Amino acid sequence: MRQEEIWDAETAQRYDTPGTGMFAPEVLDPTVDRLAELADGGRALEFAIGTGRVAVPLAERGVPVTGIELSAPMIRQLRAKVDEATVPVVAGDMATAAAPGTYTLVYLVFNTISNLLTQAEQVACFRNAARHLVPGGRFVVELWVPELRRLPPGQQAMVCNCEPGYIGLDTYDVLRQHVVSHHFRFGEGRQAELFRSPHRYIWPSELDLMAQLAGFELESRQADWAGADFTAESPSHVSVYRLPLPGSGHAG
Repeated sequence: MRQEEIWDAETAQRYDTPGTGMFAPEVLDPTVDRLAELADGGRALEFAIGTGRVAVPLAERGVPVTGIELSAPMIRQLRAKVDEATVPVVAGDMATAAAPGTYTLVYLVFNTISNLLTQAEQVACFRNAARHLVPGGRFVVELWVPELRRLPPGQQAMVCNCEPGYIGLDTYDVLRQHVVSHHFRFGEGRQAELFRSPHRYIWPSELDLMAQLAGFELESRQADWAGADFTAESPSHVSVYRLPLPGSGHAG
């Protein structure tokens, strides 16, 4: 399935879970705090802005935010919260679409760069971020660490989450670095609802090389938005890349 088919009207309507899950204050508040700090008084651009989970509260903090989003239904859901003047959005692919002006911060949250299913598209995404940034500007990527240590040899799938009424299953194609997340939701009856999303997983070292190809330097990598140390056991990371300032040399 193409991304625009996955993020359809039904998914957009169900995406927001105010106060819980990824919308919980303990998840969202540190994200917005850190991004506001990294914007450093300038403008921010969110790739794959979705329904505005992060952009709306960031704009409320006084950071001018623009978005790029492929899914028209997700944009409509965002428009139910704020108007175009408050959070402008360009409809298009985050790897290629251009937003007007320049920014001090471009950011991608909640594993969204993995929605690009080839290495070439992911590299293009880094280059697109670089095109939008002023010298010294930052590109922030929140991404999970591939969990292949949990996948025994010869096994292609594993349960990633299990709770009452829900089970999550990931199936792996290690040759192409692809994973499909299968989300099953069910009640007391015999029927279950399935939502699937394909991803291309990226190792942190590979992500750093993509950044270097686009002219970035790694400024910091932490385990979460609150600044915990990134270790070999961290399930995810927040990586901050920066374009060099004039006269400071080049990442390559």
